[in-house]
Amino acid sequence: MKRSRIVRTQLLAALIAGTVTATLAMPTIALAQTANATLQGQAAPGAQITARNIATGQVRTAKANAQGRYILVSLPPGTWQVDAGPGTARTVTLSVASTATLNLAQAQAAAPPSSAQTLAAVQVVGTALLDVRSSQVGNTVSLRQINQLPEASRNFLEFADIVPGMIFTRNANGNTSLSSGAQASSNINVYIDGVGQKNYVLAGGITGQFASQGNPFPQLAVDQYKVITSNYTAEFGQLSSAAITAVTKSGTNEFHGDVFGSFTNTVMRAETPAERHAAKKTPSHEKDYGFDIGGPIIKDKAHFYLAYEGKEFDSPTVVVPGVSDYVQYLPPSVQALAGPASLPFKENDWFGKLDYEITDEDRLVLTGHYRSETAIGNVGGIQTASAGIDTINTDKRYDLSWEHSADAWFNKLLFTYENAFYAPTPIILGDGAQYVPNYNRNSVMLQTGASPLAQQNKGQKGPGFSDDLTFNDLHWHGDHELKLGVSYKSVKLIAQDAGDSNALFNYIVSTSGTEGIPYQVQFGSPTPGQSPVATSTDKQYGAYVQDNWTVNDHLTLNLGVRYDYEKTPSYLNFVTPANVVAAIYSQDPNAPAGQTYAETLAKGGINIADYIGNGHNR
Repeated sequence: MKRSRIVRTQLLAALIAGTVTATLAMPTIALAQTANATLQGQAAPGAQITARNIATGQVRTAKANAQGRYILVSLPPGTWQVDAGPGTARTVTLSVASTATLNLAQAQAAAPPSSAQTLAAVQVVGTALLDVRSSQVGNTVSLRQINQLPEASRNFLEFADIVPGMIFTRNANGNTSLSSGAQASSNINVYIDGVGQKNYVLAGGITGQFASQGNPFPQLAVDQYKVITSNYTAEFGQLSSAAITAVTKSGTNEFHGDVFGSFTNTVMRAETPAERHAAKKTPSHEKDYGFDIGGPIIKDKAHFYLAYEGKEFDSPTVVVPGVSDYVQYLPPSVQALAGPASLPFKENDWFGKLDYEITDEDRLVLTGHYRSETAIGNVGGIQTASAGIDTINTDKRYDLSWEHSADAWFNKLLFTYENAFYAPTPIILGDGAQYVPNYNRNSVMLQTGASPLAQQNKGQKGPGFSDDLTFNDLHWHGDHELKLGVSYKSVKLIAQDAGDSNALFNYIVSTSGTEGIPYQVQFGSPTPGQSPVATSTDKQYGAYVQDNWTVNDHLTLNLGVRYDYEKTPSYLNFVTPANVVAAIYSQDPNAPAGQTYAETLAKGGINIADYIGNGHNR
């Protein structure tokens, strides 16, 4: 036993030395992803610490060391009853991603109700819990704020706007985005129950938030979340600005549910100027509705939770020619396409959760999220209804975690699967037209069809796993909460930027009318032998060490180091097509005879050979 403790101490010292060296030697942009709380403090030496979740009956235990110090890690946010023996029981409420201190003294008289305090990280009754171990900068958005603060949408990320430095925007089309400081929205990441929602193909930061009016997750299912803007730990990466770590609701030992709905329609809104001119309102409506329900399957052992939110819009818009003085020379059938129009949108968002306490030491949690939305866009202004684009946005995620706790360590093994796609498609497949005045071909009067670029399919799908191990009973010049983790993800990335089902013909309009022969046509034509869809299986590897080192009552060090590696075969193994290489080394028609494109580029200082892939030189 003594030999084991010596080896463990030597290993800890080596890890700390390596962590400090790496932290000083290199920058890190990794962020903490955990949504659970840590509770630590003092009790009688050797005392058994028992924490019981009031709502679910979940039990977690730890043992105080010879100095009386204890740590309970990865506690789900909620209200817990904690005791270290007779006369020491306390009831505390832990918030998301917090570290709180609770000293358990025997036979301490209960404080009067007037001494109850609400702090940034924890709400307590009788004992004030202070978070003095974390150097992270951020703020918590509570369930009370989510339920009571006004909002323009039911996107739960809108409440992050109350955190200094965070910016939530909703543009005129209803599309939403979240960013931190002056950085792009793509730099954030959102973790839901510890699982990152990162988008690897499109902008927006997380899947489903690119050019969308929809909500990334049912707001009813969010219990609370924390926004971390700086001073991050090393637990997870894939972002360089803010991290939003949210925890979802769970079923409890009592059945509980909610129902909500809101509705507006054509009668409840004012006319738009275009509708006033046409003396007719375009039918429209806005609906938000949903429900959630949770309860016990087996009291204190197994619970379920289910949430659904739906959203429907039919927003009015207007088609207006970009050049008004030649409208009368357009074909009558084209002129009739101007005027009021509508933009329908519909979203279904589901979330389900099952948890099962196998023993006091083992817990299984299975969650599923399914979101689908359809939206008609690209209508209004110079685009007629026939030029509209039907965008289908889907996001499916399934996560299974196994948590095992012991007196001196805690382990969480997580398996994930994601399938998220953004697929805009023209409403009408076939030929379309674009009309321009003869005096300015850069000004479009009306567009009656969609461009080949409107047909896209971009997304990601694949499995992943992570394992996070926490030691909470290590001592070397103080007390240590040491976290080690590894992760792996294999995600197939798919990107199609254009289709070959549409062609857009450009016609000149003059005082003589519309010419019958187009002067220009845009169409999709894949390179022979090449697929118009780019695919790649992205391999992502990660590892980290994080040490929260309490040197004494007045000094805590948060030390961490992280390593990430990503391999993208479609880039590393890319071979430039032979016909493209042949064209590069063919005659440049704008150069003297015998001078190739490659030689022309070389005169400008560009060696094109550096950009030709052979499958091994990247």
